[in-house]
Amino acid sequence: MEFYMKLPRNKKEFALFLATISIISVNIIAPLITCFEFGFNMYVWADTLRVIPFVWISVIALVLLTHKPAEWMTSKIIAKEDSFNAHIIINTLCTVLLMSIFLTVIGTWIGVGKISMEPIHTFFYKWPRNFAIAFAVETFVAQPIARMTMLNIHKIKDKKNDTAEILN
Repeated sequence: MEFYMKLPRNKKEFALFLATISIISVNIIAPLITCFEFGFNMYVWADTLRVIPFVWISVIALVLLTHKPAEWMTSKIIAKEDSFNAHIIINTLCTVLLMSIFLTVIGTWIGVGKISMEPIHTFFYKWPRNFAIAFAVETFVAQPIARMTMLNIHKIKDKKNDTAEILN
């Protein structure tokens, strides 16, 4: 029942779900990672805000590219009869794993405004921190808000459908 109520049922709902998660995530993760990298001050935060739209576009593209591989990885780790929460946490883990690998490099390129070898050379130093930040934000903030949004939408839709059935 939780799968039906808390996850998207169609492409329109998937787009809303993706927009909710990605907007929340990008607006928290990008400034946090940047501030850990360059220091916590208003200038760093303001610089981050100017590149967030470009990071957001790359996040959307990467989610669409990594969605199927993350589902495949999830299916290899857990069984179909495992709980909703097990599916969600493992899927989040797999998605964040793939996304953080790419965004540790691509996000740096977007942030500094040029393609260089620097994020590749420092990958194993920076990626664990980036992964931990992204996983925490996804697990405790973005995903729960998006699932609550879906739950509320589905309750409203189901109530309208029930009312329509009664009237017919």
